[in-house]
Amino acid sequence: MRPRGTPANPTVGDVTPAVLAIGRPDFPDILIDTLRRQAGVGHCMVFALSRAGAAHCLLDAGNIPIGGDLGAAYTGQFHQSDPNRDALFEGEGRATLVLPAFAPRMYGARYRKMFFVDSGIVDKCATAIWVDDTCFYVNFYRIAVQGRFSDAQRSRLEAIAPAISASVARHFQHSSAATTEQSLAALFATRAPLASLTPREQDVCRRILSGFSSDAISQALGISLHSTLTYRKRAYERLGISSQSELFAIVLRLLAGPRGLN
Repeated sequence: MRPRGTPANPTVGDVTPAVLAIGRPDFPDILIDTLRRQAGVGHCMVFALSRAGAAHCLLDAGNIPIGGDLGAAYTGQFHQSDPNRDALFEGEGRATLVLPAFAPRMYGARYRKMFFVDSGIVDKCATAIWVDDTCFYVNFYRIAVQGRFSDAQRSRLEAIAPAISASVARHFQHSSAATTEQSLAALFATRAPLASLTPREQDVCRRILSGFSSDAISQALGISLHSTLTYRKRAYERLGISSQSELFAIVLRLLAGPRGLN
């Protein structure tokens, strides 16, 4: 019996939906749906790493409730202790990289507890591609209720890795939607009052600003609609607002100020 959610005879053409979604606001949703159909992926996170030491979380979609927190922790400090880091940077200039199979012993105790034990992650596959001086690091996860990737699913991920990593890189390198998302992430990370929100409240607000519906936000973050509405309500209360238009007004005011983002 083949793993649930894995096509019997998938072809590389089956990633077409993700390719066609490049540059669109719904790219994260289409990408995770494609990965679920093709290889039973539960969650996907994409990081941009630079030689200068910067790290940014570009995408967090799937079924890990604390994905946003993990992304913030990884970009804040843990990217420096990622056991895949050497392979990523040694692979600069090469074609798509497929990282070594996941093994808990690869990770330090703090890293392992936060990113695997506390989050419920039981397996991981990863690929990466360099574009100019940026490494787009694409991670695929499964949580305890799903079990580990099967051999067939790993083989499938390896087969579609070039198309998936190239699609991710093109989306975040060239699309105006991605540029907006990165600017918003920086704004929420550094500017009051947005920086006072919790990571999950920021996730919800950024997606509201990017045009996501409440249902789409729930799917992208892997949480219930009730949770999405609760995070939105709490964020609005912290910001002293009551509507989406007021949220836009805050962002526009910050962008127009002397420290606005380019």
